[in-house]
Amino acid sequence: MATAGNNLSAYDPKDVPSARDMRFGLVVSEWNDQITQALFQGAFDALIDCGALKENIVRWNVPGSFELVYGSKKMTEAFDMLDAVIAVGSVIQGETKHFDFVCEAVSQGIKDLNVRGDIPVIFCVLTDNNIEQSLARSGGEHGNKGTEAAIAAIKMAQLRRDAKFYKG
Repeated sequence: MATAGNNLSAYDPKDVPSARDMRFGLVVSEWNDQITQALFQGAFDALIDCGALKENIVRWNVPGSFELVYGSKKMTEAFDMLDAVIAVGSVIQGETKHFDFVCEAVSQGIKDLNVRGDIPVIFCVLTDNNIEQSLARSGGEHGNKGTEAAIAAIKMAQLRRDAKFYKG
């Protein structure tokens, strides 16, 4: 768990595989757009910082976090040359059980895409108790989970390439 003032998004690009010849998709929820746009920007900036070319990054928007699974599935089907997809969303606890259902469905759906598909789908969905926690994790005092998701996407894309090499 993050502690006050602990920025979990710090990374050294020298410790991350080059993303120069990699292609990435980002599926971004329009719900809680102040948060999701900041997460997208963190991911985009980290991909560029690690060598990805702007023309090798595609973005699709979906209405909410629940729709991230379908959007990610369709993106992997439409662009088989992608090396990884990042699903970007934000679900903030309210007064009903809706929060629980959406969080469970999205996490299970993204897990299923990873188990069944060949293109890694990275979970970049904040599931916070309040807006303050979301702000702290989308560019605030705890860094930007979008940045962390981009680094994970690069590493998983490299793992996918390495596995194909070993398989022959």
